[in-house]
Parts: sequence; structure tokens; C-alpha cells
Amino acid sequence: MTPKKTSKTTTRKKTTKSRSRRNTSKKKRTVLVTGYPGFIGKCLVRKLLKSEPESTFYLLVQEKFVADAKKYIRSFRRQKLDRVHVLTGDIADMHLGLSASELKELIRKVTDIYHLAAISYLGVPKATMWRVNVQGTVNMLEIAEEARHLKRFNHMSSCYVSGNREGVITENDLECGQNFRNAYESTKFEAEKRVRRSMDSLPVSIYRPGIVVGDSKTGEIGRFDGPYYLGMLIASSPVSVPLPLPGKGEAPLDMVPVDYVTDAVYYLSLHPEAENHTFHIVDPNPLSARKAYELIAAHAGKRPPRIRLSAGLAKTLLKIPGLEKVSRAHRQAIDYMNTMAIYNNTNTERLLRNSDIHCPPFESYIDKLMGYVRAIYKARKKDDEAYDPLA
Repeated sequence: MTPKKTSKTTTRKKTTKSRSRRNTSKKKRTVLVTGYPGFIGKCLVRKLLKSEPESTFYLLVQEKFVADAKKYIRSFRRQKLDRVHVLTGDIADMHLGLSASELKELIRKVTDIYHLAAISYLGVPKATMWRVNVQGTVNMLEIAEEARHLKRFNHMSSCYVSGNREGVITENDLECGQNFRNAYESTKFEAEKRVRRSMDSLPVSIYRPGIVVGDSKTGEIGRFDGPYYLGMLIASSPVSVPLPLPGKGEAPLDMVPVDYVTDAVYYLSLHPEAENHTFHIVDPNPLSARKAYELIAAHAGKRPPRIRLSAGLAKTLLKIPGLEKVSRAHRQAIDYMNTMAIYNNTNTERLLRNSDIHCPPFESYIDKLMGYVRAIYKARKKDDEAYDPLA
């Protein structure tokens, strides 16, 4: 870094620091959000619109999702929708795929950025995942550097940047010599590295949620993956064939409802002390994988599994015809169920202490989740007898 760049960076940091101290106000902001139509992105947009009636919002949306995004925004009939602008673009493209005038307007007006866009589906080629998760984040940081009124750059990372590490993992940990089980983990790790490097010149907050499940109040979900695949598999399997748990199942399975994630991120994004810190958005008292597995089975009306398989054998069995469909939806989930990682959330607990935001225990909303799963399954089965929830 040249002396000239260092001088500019120092000035920028002092300026953004002073502005961020006033960022607890929700009076009027100009906010850029990426990540629609992701489930967390939709929930955050809903939270923003309802919480900030005077703020202006720009949603960066890929062309194929624009019509759906506009329809979603129109569903908030009681809100002033002329303050919501859907921009057709892509974080992976140069200048986000925006026109010169759109880009100039963003740089001139934006005060806060929520960068949620990423690819998590493991079936995507690694090069594509890198282009979106890493290069897309770099592109967003470049926009943030140009935005002279920026108060906060909020980056959605993941607990699983820890890779295969075990033991207690703090919010300050990142580069600890870990290996990665898939391209999602490695690209989110690389993206967070770049965001952390920008802390010298930008007001940044980084959020690392655990396994995000549905809404704790309604059970609503975005798609059937992760624990929902497990729930759907148990719910649709024969009663006489209780599915065995892969591995010992002693590791904590850190599941968090999407409403808690949304509320926590929103609150922290406005908190002045959250600047340049990382936050684990996790369940402070997670269930073991075995306990969660048994709860899901019980709420699906199935007998709890008595057979215990080694993780390696379970992966082999998932290749058997008829079960291989499960492996298409994160065979790596077996690793997560058997990795003894404990995510310390000191930063999160400290700043949320005086709020009414708390992570509800999984037992308190499992009935909502499974109820939603059953309702979706029945509705789709009624319309299509050949419907396969695991296809």
C-alpha cells in the first residue's frame, strides 16, 4: 500500500467512525441490500420496510428474479413503496451490472449496505461459487469504498468459515490453519478475509449464523435443505423403518431460526459498538445432533432410531439406489453432525444483552417447523401424486 493510499485510508476511517456513532438512529437511511430472493434476504427486507418508514431502499436483484421481487414488494400494501427501488444487476459483474447513472446514484446516496448474496448450493461448480461468493464480495467492497456517506457495511458470512476445526471457536478466529469440507466453506472464508482487510478503511460488521432454519413463530422456510431435508426424509419414510443416525451424534447442531437471525443482524447493524466486529449468530445452548434428530422423528410420528452407524458407513449407504437422493442435499451434513465445534458468541451476547432479542430453544419451535413441512408436503401431494419432496 502506497503512502498516499494509507493517508486516504486513515482519513476515511476517522470519518466513518464519527458517522457510525450516530448510526443507532433509524430516522432516515438509504440502504442497499443484496441477496434477494434468498430467504434471509426476504426476511430482512420485510424487517427494514416495517421498521423504517422514512428510509429509502435499493434491492440489487438478478434479472430472472426482478418480476418476483417487485411482486414481493407490492405485497407490503401499507408501506410507502415508492421508496423501494429494484435494481437489475449481479454482484459478480463489473460495477454490479448497473448503468453508469444507477451506479453514480448509489455511490452518492447510500448510507448502509447489507451484503447477503451468496451461493450455498453445493452442486454448483467451485468456479461459479468463487465468482459470486468471493469476487462478488470484492465488487461490493469497491462500491462501499466509493460511497462517501457510508455508515456501515454489513456482511453475512457463516459459522462454517471455521471449516473442520473443533473445540471452542471465537468470533475473532478466522485463519487458524483449518481445512474445508466443501467449496461453500472455502469461498465464504475467502470472502470474509477480504471483508476483514477492509476494516482499516470501512465501518464493517460481520455476521456468522449457524444453520438457519425456518421462522420460530410460523415455521415458514425458504427451501427444503439442511435440517429440513432430514425432517422431510423422516416424515416421508415408512414407520417400520426408522432411519439410523449417522455417527455418534454427540456434537452440537447449531440451528437458529430465521427471525432471530434477522432481528439480531438488524439490531447489531444499528449499534455503534458493532462496528469492526464479528458476531456468531448462534444458539447459546444448542442440542446435540442426536437429540435434534430424535425430536424431529418424534414430531414426525416416527419411532426414534436405535441403530447407530459410523459417519463413513452412513456416507456409503447414501449411495445406495433409493437413498442417493438424500446425498444430493448436502452429504456433508453428516460431517456437521459429527464435528465437535462450539461457537462462542461473546460479542453477540454483550451487545444484545439490553435488547429483547434472544434465540429461542429448538424445542420451543420444532412443532412449527414440522407443521409447516407437513402442510407443504400434503398440499403438493394433493396437486401432484408423483410429488417427491426429496427430488
